[in-house]
Amino acid sequence: MKIHIPTPLRAYTDKQETVSAGGATVAAGLESLVQQFPAMRQHLFTPDGKLRSFVNVYVNDEDVRYLPEKEHTAVAEATELTIIPSIAGGAPCIASCCCR
Repeated sequence: MKIHIPTPLRAYTDKQETVSAGGATVAAGLESLVQQFPAMRQHLFTPDGKLRSFVNVYVNDEDVRYLPEKEHTAVAEATELTIIPSIAGGAPCIASCCCR
């Protein structure tokens, strides 16, 4: 399968946008990814091995969180996984700013 890596995490995949990984399930594919690039583990998984709550994984454009089998969803060689970390931020508009 192909795993699409978001820009903030490419520093841990030798700047690769897409990584090939093996495995019969989403979880196995992610494990293959962190075997190839060990520094990714701390960014994707909690210390007890669960996918971090702020990491969203999509299987061919379907959010894994809403699939019946979640990370245990079966995948084929042609499957594409996309990792999208949740991003928070922005700035409040202050009365004196230019966005009036």
